[in-house]
Amino acid sequence: MGRLTIQDKLAILSDAAKYDASCASSGAPRRDSAKSKGIGSTEGSGICHAYAPDGRCISLLKILMTNFCIYDCAYCVNRSSSNVQRARFSVQEVVDLTMAFYRRNYIEGLFLSSGIIQSSDYTMEEMVRIARKLRLEENFSGYIHLKAIPDAAPKLVEEAGLFADRLSVNIEMPTDITLSQFAPEKDPRDIRRSMGHLRAKIEEHKGEKRDRKKPARFSASGQSTQMIVGADGSNDEAILGRSENLYGNYRLSRVYYSAFSPIPDASSKLPLLKPPLMREHRLYQADWLMRFYGFSRGEIVEGGEGGMLDLAIDPKLAWALKNRSRFPVDVNRADREMLLRVPGLGARAVKRILTTRRHRTLRLDDVAKLCQSIDKVRPFITTLDYSPGGLTDREGLRESFVPKAKREARQLDLF
Repeated sequence: MGRLTIQDKLAILSDAAKYDASCASSGAPRRDSAKSKGIGSTEGSGICHAYAPDGRCISLLKILMTNFCIYDCAYCVNRSSSNVQRARFSVQEVVDLTMAFYRRNYIEGLFLSSGIIQSSDYTMEEMVRIARKLRLEENFSGYIHLKAIPDAAPKLVEEAGLFADRLSVNIEMPTDITLSQFAPEKDPRDIRRSMGHLRAKIEEHKGEKRDRKKPARFSASGQSTQMIVGADGSNDEAILGRSENLYGNYRLSRVYYSAFSPIPDASSKLPLLKPPLMREHRLYQADWLMRFYGFSRGEIVEGGEGGMLDLAIDPKLAWALKNRSRFPVDVNRADREMLLRVPGLGARAVKRILTTRRHRTLRLDDVAKLCQSIDKVRPFITTLDYSPGGLTDREGLRESFVPKAKREARQLDLF
């Protein structure tokens, strides 16, 4: 086999990085290249799905430093026993690629993860070198997200936090037991210890308002983690429970859910299985409801059956259909907390409703202008000129929200 070109490595290592879900840069602190006399910038709204002035979508350069790995985690396509093509970037190659992609206006930042080579410390040190070179030698002011290695030396992780906007340590599996089964070389205690250390350093560097000298920046966008969903028998209630624990104990900015699908080696005759992406999507929605809409884990899971979310409809709608006695809600009188529980009303729509009703009594047309789908909202609200009547308690209401293709597929299954 001939020597791999940079383009070959990029194809291999960008494809290998697609299984790392923790790549959003929302919440990145504002950094202006004009003030730092550097290259690249981020805005407070984040850059993961930002748009260039000419309308083109720009994002992060999302790659692995290498997909060689000394670990043999059963759920990972890059495990040591996997028959995949291997490649490795040098430190300078990653730096050059990042700057080249930025100058072409392809990206505004870097998401960097890696397989473990030689040792955890060696791998982490190489990743830190990349971030350091970008910041200090190239004056790169764009967004950087690094995947930290849990059992790497704390000093290396601390140095990484001085150059990265966000660090993440993967929790990997929903339970310690299944992590030990699927990745026996990894210790859950190392992961928790590393996450706890990151939380302490992030809080330490935030400083207090009365401090005259502001502490050095350290992973200013916080830390996140990734959990693999579907590789073990954990139900959605257990997964959301683990997320609640992680948010509470480590003050994470985000838990990312990664749908698992068995990926056979190239020599295997087994067919590729489609990942359970809808389950992943529903977990993200449920996570959002817990964090920003005041729902408890028990309320969310109540909308499904057997500890699993309803895949056909979103978890807020599923909860509302199981709690129809609490509806319809009068949009002119209900408090914010109850309005947030109305299917089809997001936080922005609720804010607009609260603001608008100070000046006039809302009608159905007014609500329609403030939300995205009045058809979804209609069975659950009353306005000055509208009442759903028996629509709220209609027996076939749930089916009316299930996409037609799914209804037809379910009918075909009967035969």
